Amino acid sequence: MSADAQPGRNLRVMAADDDVVVTHEDIDRAHDRARVSAARLGRGLRARTWLLWLLIGPGILVMLGENDGPSMLSYAATGAKFGIGFFLPFVVLTFGMALVVQEMTVRLGAATHRGHAELIFERFGPFWGWFSMIDLGIGNFLTLITEFIAIRAGLGFFGVPPWAAVLVALAVLFSALLSHRYWTWERVTLAAAAFNLIFIPVALMAHPHWGAVGHAFFTWKPLPGFNRDTVLIILSDIGATVTPWMLFFQQSATVDKGLTTKDIHFGRIDTVLGAGLAAAAALGAIVATAPLFGRMSADNFQAAQFAQALVPLIGRFGAALFALGMVEAGIVAAITISTSSAYAFGEVTQRPHSLNLPMTEGKSFYAVLGLCAVAAAGIVVIPGLPLVFVVLVVNVVAVLAMPPALVFLYLLVNDKEIMEGVPSPGWMNALAAAVVVLLTAAGVLYGVSVVAPNLFAWLGRL
Repeated sequence: MSADAQPGRNLRVMAADDDVVVTHEDIDRAHDRARVSAARLGRGLRARTWLLWLLIGPGILVMLGENDGPSMLSYAATGAKFGIGFFLPFVVLTFGMALVVQEMTVRLGAATHRGHAELIFERFGPFWGWFSMIDLGIGNFLTLITEFIAIRAGLGFFGVPPWAAVLVALAVLFSALLSHRYWTWERVTLAAAAFNLIFIPVALMAHPHWGAVGHAFFTWKPLPGFNRDTVLIILSDIGATVTPWMLFFQQSATVDKGLTTKDIHFGRIDTVLGAGLAAAAALGAIVATAPLFGRMSADNFQAAQFAQALVPLIGRFGAALFALGMVEAGIVAAITISTSSAYAFGEVTQRPHSLNLPMTEGKSFYAVLGLCAVAAAGIVVIPGLPLVFVVLVVNVVAVLAMPPALVFLYLLVNDKEIMEGVPSPGWMNALAAAVVVLLTAAGVLYGVSVVAPNLFAWLGRL
C-alpha cells in the first residue's frame, strides 16, 4: 500500500487493484471519530461527560432551530390572544410529538449513514425522491422568507432599516461556514441557538402568577372555544414544533457528524435535551405575552409590534430582549434550514454534501445553501411586500407538507433491510404511528380550515 497527500487535497490510496479516494471530508470526519473513540476509553463521570459533549449537537440544533421566527411569533400570539390555561401543557405535548419523530431520524442516520432524501430516492424510486426534494425545497424556501421577516421585524424595533437587517443575517450565516468543518459550524450555531433561551428571562420580567402557571399544567383547562381562530392557533403551534425540514436536517447532520449505532443512546439524549430547552423557550414566549391577553389584537404577527406592546409591562429593556429573541430565532433557523436544503439537494443529485467540505470540493452544496438564503433575503426587502400574509401562507404550506414526510419516515424506520440490528420496538412503533396519524389529521384539519372556514363556525354552534 502506498499513499501520498498534499494539504487541502484528496488522499489517494492504492490497495491491491482498488483505487480509493479519501476525501477532505473523510479525513475531517475521521479526526472527529478518533476523538470519540479516545473518549470511549476513558472511565468515570468526566469521561462520559466529555463523550456526551462530543456527540451532542444535531438534536439541540434541530429543536432550537425549529423555534424559528414564525414559531416564536405563533407562541407570542398564543399568549396574547388566549393566555396560558390550555396552551402551556398543549405546547409541551407538541414537543413530545417532535421528540418521537426526531428519535426516528437519529436511528435512521446512525444505522444507514445516509441522509433522508437519499434513502427516499433509493427505497421508493426517483419519482418519490424528486418529489420529496421539491416538496422540501419549496417549503424550506418559503420558510426562509419568513425567517428574514422575523429578523427584519425584530431589528426594526431598534430602528434598523430592512436592508441592513438582512445583511446582518446573511453575514452571520456565511461566517458560520468559514471553517469548512461540521464540528466548528455546529458549535458556532449552537452558541447562537442558546440565545433562544432569552425568552425565559423575558417571561420572568412579566412577573407571572406562578400559581396560575402550575394550575394550567395540572388541570389543563378545556379548549377555549371551538372556532376557526382557535383551531388555526392550535395547528400553528403544532406546525411550530414539527416540520419537514427537521427530518432531513437531523438525519443528514447525524451522518455528517459520523454517529454510529453505538451512539444512538447519546443521540436520544441530545434530542431530549434539545426538546426540553426549546419547550422552555416556547413556554417563556407564551408566558411573556400572556399579560397582553385582552389588551391587544394578536392578529398581526409582527415581532416589533409584540415587543412595543410589552414596553409598558416589562420595560424597554425586557421588550428589547424579546425583539432580540426574535432576531436570534430567525438567524439560527435561516442557518439550519438553508443547510437542510443543501443536504437534500446533494443527496438526491449524488453530489458532495457535507459541511466538512472546502468550498472547492463542495461548490454545488454551498451554492444551493447560499443562493437559497440570498434569494429569500432579497424578497423580504421588496417594498410593499405583505409580510403577514406571507407568514400565514408559509404556515399553511408547512403543516400540509407534513403527512407525506411522516409516512416516508415511518416506512423507512421500519424497513428491516436497512435497519438491520436496530429494530423498532413495538411500543415505539405504536407511539410513532399515533403521532403520524395525529399530525396527518392536523394537516387535513388545517386544509379544511382554509378551504371551508365557515365550517368551524357551524360546528361551534352545535
